[in-house]
Amino acid sequence: MLETMTKLDRSPSSSALEFAPRYLQVQQMLREMIERAEYGPGDKVPSERELAEQLGVSRMTVRKAMDNLVRLGLLERDGTAGTRVSAPKVSRVLNDDRLNSITQMVAATGGTAGGRLLDFRVAPASSKVAEKLEVPLGSAAVVLRRLRLVNDVPFCLETSYLPSARVPDLAAEDLLGNQSLYGVLRERFGIEVGVGDSSIAVRPATGDEAGMLGLDEGQAVLLYRSVVRDPSGVPFEYVKSVNHPHLVVFQIGERDRGGAAP
Repeated sequence: MLETMTKLDRSPSSSALEFAPRYLQVQQMLREMIERAEYGPGDKVPSERELAEQLGVSRMTVRKAMDNLVRLGLLERDGTAGTRVSAPKVSRVLNDDRLNSITQMVAATGGTAGGRLLDFRVAPASSKVAEKLEVPLGSAAVVLRRLRLVNDVPFCLETSYLPSARVPDLAAEDLLGNQSLYGVLRERFGIEVGVGDSSIAVRPATGDEAGMLGLDEGQAVLLYRSVVRDPSGVPFEYVKSVNHPHLVVFQIGERDRGGAAP
């Protein structure tokens, strides 16, 4: 697969990155390489020596570029076996009552969940939010935006809207660290998770989303939307989730009785 790569100074990306440090140019070329169809999760990539010779750069330059891709979760080192394309780190299971929180889903795939609360405020419900939550237009809604992490790597940028009337004392402090939103809703407000109406689409990442997730602006992301209802069928959350295309895979689970929490 090395034959598909060219010398660095003849790379299609070189004009856009010609003033960037050399390791960033190599990083971009490697990223484009592993995103091509011939590379899949678990596939071994060429060695540092092979890449350095092919691209006409030093092994140190290649190593720095690969180190960055490992930190971004796109590559993983396998001891003495070399470096491989990372498998998805998070399997988001839909329609499975046993795994209805991101915290649980990350743990189920052997990862460690983390998160950063980026925004917490109360705002009037827009027409879209009011429709999804089945509340009057302009009624108070809690808006919270979180960056979700797996093993300290960002994989999802999530915005949730909740009717303020159902969570009157919810505060930002309740969700600092790795607190589960669904856990707080269950324990403090008696809200249990029932069913959800969900959709998944692909669209380009905005500049803000790309920066948060370690992607290029305009790169395809997985957009997940869901209206989450309690067991009586009343909506309590409308969520929009922008997911990293290489770190997240969506699966359809089996609906069962029982509940869980994020």
